[in-house]
Amino acid sequence: MNTQIIKELTALLSEDQVVTNEDALYDASADRYKKYAKTKKVLNVPAPIAIVYPLSTQDVQSILTFCNDREINVIPRSGKTGTEGGLENWKDVSIVVDGSKMNDIIKIDTYNMQATVQAGVKLQTLEDELRKVGYTTGHSPQSKPVAQFGGLVATRSIGQFSTLYGAIEDMVVGLECVFPEGQISKIKNVPRRSGGPDIRHIVIGNEGALCYVTEVTVKIFKYTPEHTTFHGYLIKDVETGIKILREVMVNGFRPSVARVYSEEDARQHFGNFYKEKCVLIFTSEGPKGIVKATNEGISEAVETFKDGVLEKVDPSLIEDWFNHLNWDESRIEKEIQDMKDFNSHDGFTTEISADWENVVHIYNNVIARIKSEFDRVEDLTMLGGHSSHSYLNGTNMYFVYNYTINCAPEDELKTYHHPIHQIIIEETLKMGGSMCHHHGIGKYRSEWTKEEHGSAYYMLEKLKEAFDPKGIMNHGTIFPQPKEIQKYIHS
Repeated sequence: MNTQIIKELTALLSEDQVVTNEDALYDASADRYKKYAKTKKVLNVPAPIAIVYPLSTQDVQSILTFCNDREINVIPRSGKTGTEGGLENWKDVSIVVDGSKMNDIIKIDTYNMQATVQAGVKLQTLEDELRKVGYTTGHSPQSKPVAQFGGLVATRSIGQFSTLYGAIEDMVVGLECVFPEGQISKIKNVPRRSGGPDIRHIVIGNEGALCYVTEVTVKIFKYTPEHTTFHGYLIKDVETGIKILREVMVNGFRPSVARVYSEEDARQHFGNFYKEKCVLIFTSEGPKGIVKATNEGISEAVETFKDGVLEKVDPSLIEDWFNHLNWDESRIEKEIQDMKDFNSHDGFTTEISADWENVVHIYNNVIARIKSEFDRVEDLTMLGGHSSHSYLNGTNMYFVYNYTINCAPEDELKTYHHPIHQIIIEETLKMGGSMCHHHGIGKYRSEWTKEEHGSAYYMLEKLKEAFDPKGIMNHGTIFPQPKEIQKYIHS
């Protein structure tokens, strides 16, 4: 049957658009969530039968219609930087649809302040073109050099400068997508409208479980790096940092970056100056007058809580850190090599969000529970967190944990990551926060999707029934599948 499917797909597209190479299929079996198991060649999920590369929206339409008619699971892919299992395969017969060859910048419109791209355009590629004419996307996740727009929109991504520019949902003007029954839907580019519910949000964040993103139009901004300023402080605790972040935000200022790091997390970022203290950082950018006012607002907030501020940091140290923060293909390759050479895992994260009142309580409760309940706590080489995206009414918290692996490679996740992950999610939901600030639900938070949404899960469930009635889109992502959760997560 698989041979026949591949034969028909090849006839539908072309031979060079259908890949069945064994190594490529193994790599496509899971995303960065299982990077250690993948590196050690012990993945416990089936490989897809093919990876197909559409060249146009019409190709995507043909592929989805073909798969829908035959009830073949489709895993949409664009950029390969997912971290929550959204690209992992839980079906015996699946096809990965990779949009990376749909990589045309369709239009840069500096008068209307927007740019239109195909789904496979890398964020860095568009950013480089915009910088040439004095503009920026304002979107800068660490995956910027390799992330592609289809994936950025589908996962509801956020960037390091979100406090000023917003997240991807604030940037998307219009888009085009294809649903599994072959319907091409194009949402026009307008600054705002009151034409019923905002249907962009059916697509933004759908994680490939409802449709396939083929084209995106985003806002662009004037770029004035000559005005950018950097601020850094050593502070006594996370709570002090959160209070200062809140003071800046509620007073109406929007620094491009506003972050606070715990001592443990600061150690791996700011080893040259952190002095075993928490670190608070800001950057201000934009027109000269706005930067000046923002700098004054930051200084006033710091002064308000000066009893918790220990020392000011040389701004050049903060600037240098930012210049080396993003990761690209070479960094990913080094990460893989390190996992081959050493039995350790660095940089696992679970990011949540909550209001100002509860975020510090969640942080403290999580750290305390992990230290008291996690039975491999002696293997942890780092346990901490940082807040990096703030809003008028609250902020996010990245929990970060590194560990030495003292178990079989195939048992790494259930031995280390899952117990920690579960504690973080439980404590967050208990206090009314969101279990996923921007990495998405994927497959590895799907067992809590109903608890995350409560009575509103009805709305989410109806979207799946309406737009993907045969359930061919990214089986297991967002929508819980108890049998597979038990088989691939807990067994």
